[in-house]
Amino acid sequence: MEIIYSKVDEPKKDCALPVMLSDETIMQRKEKVLTKMQERKLDKLVVYCDVEHGNNFSYLIGFFTRFEEALLVIDKSGEMKLVLGNENLNKCSKARVQCSPVHASVLSLPNQPDRKDKSFKELLKEAGISEDLRVGLVGWKHFTSDIENNRQIFDVPSFIVDSIRYIIKDEELLTNETDIFIGENGVRTINNANEIAHYEYGAALASDSMLDAMNLLEEGVSEMELGAMLTQSGQHTNVVTIAASGERFIKGNMFPTANKVKVGDTISLTVGYAGGSSSRAGYAVKSKDQLLDGEKGYLEELAIPYFKAYATWLEKIKIGQKGRELYDIIEEVLPKDKYHWSLCPGHLVAEEEWMSSPIYEGSKEVFKSGMIFQIDIIPHMQGMGGVCAESTVVLADKQLKNNIKTEYPEMWQRMKTRIRYIRENLNINISDDVLPMCSTVAYLRPYLFDKERALIVKR
Repeated sequence: MEIIYSKVDEPKKDCALPVMLSDETIMQRKEKVLTKMQERKLDKLVVYCDVEHGNNFSYLIGFFTRFEEALLVIDKSGEMKLVLGNENLNKCSKARVQCSPVHASVLSLPNQPDRKDKSFKELLKEAGISEDLRVGLVGWKHFTSDIENNRQIFDVPSFIVDSIRYIIKDEELLTNETDIFIGENGVRTINNANEIAHYEYGAALASDSMLDAMNLLEEGVSEMELGAMLTQSGQHTNVVTIAASGERFIKGNMFPTANKVKVGDTISLTVGYAGGSSSRAGYAVKSKDQLLDGEKGYLEELAIPYFKAYATWLEKIKIGQKGRELYDIIEEVLPKDKYHWSLCPGHLVAEEEWMSSPIYEGSKEVFKSGMIFQIDIIPHMQGMGGVCAESTVVLADKQLKNNIKTEYPEMWQRMKTRIRYIRENLNINISDDVLPMCSTVAYLRPYLFDKERALIVKR
């Protein structure tokens, strides 16, 4: 595969309106969770939520509790209770599944009015936790260590873990069951047509916002002006918004400042919403001549090898493939020892930017229809700026494609247009199992002041 830097039309923005999850989808989600509980012989499942770690909770409830903590307590019968703080107690009636509330003011913000009639342990009993029950606890990540007892590691605050252990008496009855939701065979890793339409909005909004920021980029534009292009429509971002020109993290700051773009600056842009994120990294130049002497090999030595790996990823991924197979393909095309990438070359997304990943060294996890992926390969070379075109795709078999075509014909047409652009404009033979979730998949301008050229495959 030969990669060249060439004139190419930019993709068209195509963000649609938000799509709500249907009642049928929510009921399917509930049944999948209950089935997992039955398989594992769990009496109760306790799902933790806070603003950063609320996505397993919102999978069934529909919202996360913003500034407070919360617990969803699921009985094996299907009965559900929400343990809520002061400012979310009135949200119980808004849940997508039928729940009854338990008011636990200890989950509220500091110094707010506190209940004095019942202890937290008593309130957990009111929510259904009792002695000798098998209780699964769900935080936000499952643990995969080869040397630890992963079922006995918890990423939930100790006052909750300790209180549940105190009630059930036998601490061995309390286990980490986050992998019911994420990781290999997690219920959240596979999406139906309705869920894909729901997540397409965020993936496409991130992509369209990124294109706006790239097109605004020129000498003298401030990071804050670029950041304003990235955060749009009042939507909740799921990753730190980055609009950085030149040196990053000055005095620990991660967010856009009044700093203005200068010729030769490295550029980093990132925004993400539920459903996917978009990132771009390159140089604020029009050509190699504007780079410093030590950076003049950037295109040939880093950007082109990265794009070759990216295009290979899109062409080689397929349903039924094991994660280690794709990992090994990327290792062959973009050797880790030379290009110093260290994370998984791709991962699953949903509400969060990184949910889990089946792509890692030795992975036997199988790619399935309905998985939404971020193409996330991050190479590093000493003395050079970064390169990135992170974006979102979904794997779909014939049945899922037919469902999308029937239930969401406008989204289907957007996906077909995106495929056509990737194949005909970028010359990438994208896998038949891949549907792009946004229009800028594989669109990379390494020299960001040159808005007419991008990397493409030479055919």
